[in-house]
Amino acid sequence: MTLFLRPAISPFPILSSISIKMAKKVSVSSPSQTRKLPILLFDVMDTLVRDPFYQDVPAFFGMSMKVLLEIKHPTAWIEFEEGLIDEKELEMKFFKDGRPFDLEGLKACMKKGYRYLDGIESLLHRLKRNCNEIHAFTNYPFWYKMIEEKLKLSAYLSWTYCSCNSGKRKPAPEAYNAVLQHLGVEPSSCIFVDDRLVNVEAAITAGMVGIHFKSAGSLEKNLSLLGVETRIRGETEDEDLNPTLQTKEQPL
Repeated sequence: MTLFLRPAISPFPILSSISIKMAKKVSVSSPSQTRKLPILLFDVMDTLVRDPFYQDVPAFFGMSMKVLLEIKHPTAWIEFEEGLIDEKELEMKFFKDGRPFDLEGLKACMKKGYRYLDGIESLLHRLKRNCNEIHAFTNYPFWYKMIEEKLKLSAYLSWTYCSCNSGKRKPAPEAYNAVLQHLGVEPSSCIFVDDRLVNVEAAITAGMVGIHFKSAGSLEKNLSLLGVETRIRGETEDEDLNPTLQTKEQPL
């Protein structure tokens, strides 16, 4: 994982590590504030939850990813993520040639493939126990409800910013501006985490602190450097891992 900060001089500093001095630039709550800062904004797919699209979906259709990308409609999924088309319209235009397919089977395939990335649920559990304000900031259609149904992600964060509801997708500047306007805080009071570098760079441009997600372990280290408590006070390392959260993930 690479941690991105936005000092006044350079628009896109890309650093493999940060110093404690630089980490102090992040806005942190004072005892007099009732709202705990910084606010944590997480992408969901391939940052918190495995995205089944790249492996499971091509297998569902019995074709390679290369072939799938060639014959699927170029904008249908994006329109679905933006809430411009509904599920039925997606079914009609998913493929360029309009061929029919088992939509319910595809949904079942997607839901089966959703799972927390290794180490993520434990980290989210600790961040939530430490009373951090955490929001999803994700490009996804209303199928995010299937993720919620299976993984109960709302136990750790709020599904506040989903592109299907806002009509705005990362990395468009208006997506970040809408989030900041809704939160009502300075951009520097937000830490944004995403596995896609282009989305992190857009967050930096908006004034947020950005972390390019690589693994739960490196994410935890960088959050700690930024002053975010990732351990539960008074509990040992073994005790802060809720047994119900320790699920061994299979390699992607």
